[in-house]
Amino acid sequence: MATVQVLVLRAPGTNCDLETAHAFELAGARCRRVHIYQLRQEPKLLEQFQVLCIPGGFSFGDDVGAGRILATQLRHHLGERLREFVQQDRLVLGICNGFQVLIQTGLLGCGEGPQREATLTWNDSGRFEDRWVRLRCEPSRCVFLQGVRELFLPVAHAEGKFVARDQAALGRLAAAGQLPLRYAPLVPDEMPQGADAPLPYPDNPNGSQANVAGMCDPSGRVLGLMPHPERYVDATQHPHYGRQRAVEGAVPERGQGLALFLNAVRYFQ
Repeated sequence: MATVQVLVLRAPGTNCDLETAHAFELAGARCRRVHIYQLRQEPKLLEQFQVLCIPGGFSFGDDVGAGRILATQLRHHLGERLREFVQQDRLVLGICNGFQVLIQTGLLGCGEGPQREATLTWNDSGRFEDRWVRLRCEPSRCVFLQGVRELFLPVAHAEGKFVARDQAALGRLAAAGQLPLRYAPLVPDEMPQGADAPLPYPDNPNGSQANVAGMCDPSGRVLGLMPHPERYVDATQHPHYGRQRAVEGAVPERGQGLALFLNAVRYFQ
């Protein structure tokens, strides 16, 4: 059986490419880290891969807005190639800054430019949020989340608040199954009334509308999410690992974030 090939896209300011490549390799894939300038020069490189991942970091220093410069380069220089990539039954994953990039490219199926139905903006707290959050997965076609019901993952961002253009847009995205990942209470039995009822800070670390933590395209093959699954692929990365081992006597063999990377590999096997 052929090994799944993953392209992890780098740009000036990207800082999670090594961890992301490691996570895919743990799942059984073979990864190649490629700089955006190289991909612009050799766009046919995309044909060698089944998965494209845009990892976290601060691409181009978020100089004119989080992810905007990289998104502009992808749209103008590789837009048609990327659309063909998705249409050929391949997968795209955007993590944190990668989600910020994807939501501006049109690949998430929520439009482009002034017609975009959703965006990511500054956290309500007005500061960079670096913490662990609980997540619940809605039933959806999202390839990366198949069989996953809950996740415990870290976030690290300043512009992660999901906002829909209006209630009609929010309803359409939800009805289409494009909002599969939501923030959940850190204490599981404290769920507010109604699935979309706003959670307080820090359960919802950025104030996202309807507690949205991730978004996929209608096909389920493109996913963008603010939490970092690549930062919890090993049990020792859990913030309470030592306490769990001492008190409970046993810990999971792997971190919950690995499930997303395993699902991507299994999709092609």
